[in-house]
Amino acid sequence: MPQEITFEQAMAELDEIVRKLENGQIPLEEAVKTYERGMKLKKICEEKLNAAELKIEKLTLKEGQPTGTEALDEQL
Repeated sequence: MPQEITFEQAMAELDEIVRKLENGQIPLEEAVKTYERGMKLKKICEEKLNAAELKIEKLTLKEGQPTGTEALDEQL
C-alpha cells in the first residue's frame, strides 16, 4: 500500500511540475506524463482542502459559532 502524500508534499511537487512544464525543455511524452501527475496531485490537494474545510465547519458548529458568511449576513 503506497504511503499517503501530505498536502505540503503535493504542493511542492506541483510547483516543481509547473517549473518543468513552463521551461519547455522536456520531451513531449515526458511532458504529458508530468502533466498527468500534476492533475492527480491537484485532485489530492483539492480533496485535502475540502476535508480540512469540512472539519473546520464541523468544529465551528460544535462550538456554536456561525460559519461562512452567516455573521456578515446578520450585520446587513
